[in-house]
Amino acid sequence: MEVVNTEVEYVIVDSGNPDLRRLIARLDEELLERYPKERIYGVDFDHPDVRRITFVVAYCQGEALGCGGIRPLEGVEPSAVELKRFFVDRSRRKLGIAAGMLRYLEGRAREAGFREMRLETGSEQPEAIALYMKHGYRPIERYGPYTDDPACLCYGKSLV
Repeated sequence: MEVVNTEVEYVIVDSGNPDLRRLIARLDEELLERYPKERIYGVDFDHPDVRRITFVVAYCQGEALGCGGIRPLEGVEPSAVELKRFFVDRSRRKLGIAAGMLRYLEGRAREAGFREMRLETGSEQPEAIALYMKHGYRPIERYGPYTDDPACLCYGKSLV
């Protein structure tokens, strides 16, 4: 599928969206190829706080190609939002979908008044680290649930 000349639409969805759930299941499968299960920081869809996450699905010609979300970090840093469950299907990578979705989510965070975007990733995801660095993210101190996990790599970017 050629996405370069085709419009990708980024659609806000709720946590029960079947495309979102399917993409996150694929993300989890891929992460399990790289990390032990206890090393994966997922999203508990049964937790009431999941409603605070703004989820987006990237669509091209009706096909769901990627997903991501932003979650306020109220208990950690009230002016910051965290990038969560960011994923593009393996067969659709290197077509600009992730970059567009990242810009879209950053824009949503800015519109909501957040001043910083943070994220957590791991050393077994060099392609993700390269994407984030290319888009202005820099290493930061571990925060929140990652503070005591030396395997976590945290990045941040000013949105102002």
